[in-house]
This record gives sequence, C-alpha cells and structure tokens, in this order.
Amino acid sequence: MHGGAHRATTDHDRLARRNVLVLACAQALGGASPPIVVSLGGIVGHMLASDKALATLPVSLLNLGLAMGTIPAAMLMRRLGRRPGYLIGALIGAVAGAIATAGISLGAFAVFCLGTLVAGIYGAFVQSYRFAAADVASEAFRPRAISWVMFGGLASAVIGPQLVIWTRDALPGVSFAGSFLAQGALALLAVPVVAQLRAPPVGALPPAGGRPLVEIVRTPRFIIAVVSGLVSYGLMSFMMTAAPLAMVGCGHSIGEAALGIQWHVLSMFAPSFFTGRLIARFGKEAVTATGLALIAVAAAVALSGLGVAHFWIALVLLGLGWNFGFIGATAMVTDCYRPEERAKVQAANDFLVFGSVALASFSSGKLLDAAGWTTVNWLVFPPIAVVILLVLRQARTTRRRRPAA
Repeated sequence: MHGGAHRATTDHDRLARRNVLVLACAQALGGASPPIVVSLGGIVGHMLASDKALATLPVSLLNLGLAMGTIPAAMLMRRLGRRPGYLIGALIGAVAGAIATAGISLGAFAVFCLGTLVAGIYGAFVQSYRFAAADVASEAFRPRAISWVMFGGLASAVIGPQLVIWTRDALPGVSFAGSFLAQGALALLAVPVVAQLRAPPVGALPPAGGRPLVEIVRTPRFIIAVVSGLVSYGLMSFMMTAAPLAMVGCGHSIGEAALGIQWHVLSMFAPSFFTGRLIARFGKEAVTATGLALIAVAAAVALSGLGVAHFWIALVLLGLGWNFGFIGATAMVTDCYRPEERAKVQAANDFLVFGSVALASFSSGKLLDAAGWTTVNWLVFPPIAVVILLVLRQARTTRRRRPAA
C-alpha cells in the first residue's frame, strides 16, 4: 500500500514538474502585460485624460479586470478544463492589446481604459497558473510548484519594461501605442505554449461540492491567508502604481521610471526559485511575515529621499516583499480547501485579493495627486503591523496543533 502511494505521488510530481515548465513559460509571456500597463498606464492616462486626477485609472482598471475575471475564469475552466480556458484567456489578452492601441491612436481615454480592463481579465487567467501548478502536485511539492511558476515572471520582468523602451515610438506620431500592440502580440505567443499543458480532464476532476463557501471563508485560517495576500499585493500595487508618476513628477525621465519598474518586477519574481524551499524550511507564516516586513522597509526607504536610487531601492524591496508575502499567502490558501472545494475557494481568494488591489491602485493615484508621495508611503505601515501580528498568531496556533515528533 505504501509503495503504491509513493508511486502515485512520484507520478503526480513528474506531471506537475512538466506542467510547471509549461506554466512558467506562459507566465513569462502573460506576466509581461501588467508591467507594460503599470509602466505606461499612468503616463498615458495623464496624456489622454482631461481630469489629471484620473491618470492612474487605467492601472486601477487593470486590477479591477483581474478581480472581475477571477470567478468567470474559474467557472470556465471548471466547465472546459484548464488548457481550453488558458487558450481563451490568451486570445482575450491579444484583444486587450488591440483595444489599448486603438485608444491611444484615437486619443480616446475611455477606449484606452477599456483595453487595460480587458488586459486585467486576461491577467485573471494568468494569475491562476500558480494554482494550476498545484493541482496535481503532492503536498510536499506544492509550495515549490507554485514558486517555480512564479519564477517564470522573472523573464516577464525583463520582457515588459524592455518592450516599453523598444516599442514606445514604434508607431510614428503615436507615442506608446507600439508598446500596447506588442502586449497583444505576447498574448498570441502564449497560445502554443499553454496548448502544451497536461491538466486533468474535466471528467477526472473531483465533483464540485464540499462545504459551503460561506463556511470556508469564515474560518480563521482562510481569513488570515486572504488578508495576507490582499495586503501584500494591495500595498505593493498601492506604491508601485504611484511610483512612476512620482518619479516623473520629481524630474526623473520616463526611461528611468520604466527601468525602476523593471527592477521592481525582477525582484518580484527572482526569489521564486528558492521561496518554496524557504517555506518548506521555515513555514508559510514565517515567510509571509518576512515579506510584509520588507514592504514596510520599502516604504521607509521611499520616505528617506527622492533621488533615483531611493525610488529604485524602494521598488526592489517592494518586489521582494511581495514575493515572500504573496507566495506565502498563496501556499496558506492551499491548506484551506479539500479537492472538491478547490475551484470555488481559489476563485474567492483571487476575487477578494484583486478587488482590494483595484481599490488600492485607484486610491493611490488620487492620493498622490491630492497629498503627495510621502503620504502614500506613510499609509503602508498600519496594515502591515496588524497583518504581521495575525500571521504570527496563526503560526503559533499551527505549531501548537502539530503533533510532537
């Protein structure tokens, strides 16, 4: 019996490793979309919007699209399977790039905003890659599977900002339109990649059911996992959305702002190669709390000066904090459901996280316009302190419940 269980686990992890490679490549392509929108969304918004306080609305709509798309994406993949769902998602991403390009070309702020909203819906599919990697992985391999897929974002950290630099003037007379056209092309390139995914067929999935969702979301473990994820991601978005506009406002160039975002996204994904091992060694809660603390340090650095180095160092620390906080929180979520509850719990988590991220990015732009970069950073500390205390309390509870060796 034991040998059969070991072989089943080995077979699952062999398939999981293959899927991780496919999903990491898809993450590299699909994950390049948000850095393009974040680098240029506020700048293009400022160029197109008559009310400059709405400059970061395109970035906020990217995150709103993420929130809006999570539940429909989960339902679609529950009905059709992961691979068909991801193929549809990639096509949505291509359409998003075309709409945003048209909005810039026409000088139509509303059309451009529609393009970033649709890009967010594509992002809902991309964000679920991390859960797809965990679907067939053993419990021991699951944190590393999630981490390795997120490592694919390392390539996107280079691809997205570099495309901004290389293609922003590709279409004569229409600044930045070429960058969003390239964004759509990357989504098309993801189609043959996700076609290689070998996810369980729909008929092989556990039947939907289990506990009512309301019962699951009221458990302390789920609440702490979701709050950790939304604070890690929400505060990262809160600072990151405002940073390019703040840099340009302080006299730094658009190229310096784009490179700052590139270093930020690199630091978001580079640690993923070992984050899973850190979780295995120190625990999900400890890694999550470390990530939250790093976000607080990033805000402290941002408050210490307005030079290029201050912005870049703060953005790097912000990315590191997001990596530990968000991957740790994602691993915590996977402990909250049974196989038959997987789809609805994953969708609920992402809806709550990305809904909060949308609010954070929109309020960031309004706050930057009204009160400045300093106020944006001071507001980071209170939620970080509260959530670190909750996570450490959860860690103590977990240790007390674990049977002695």
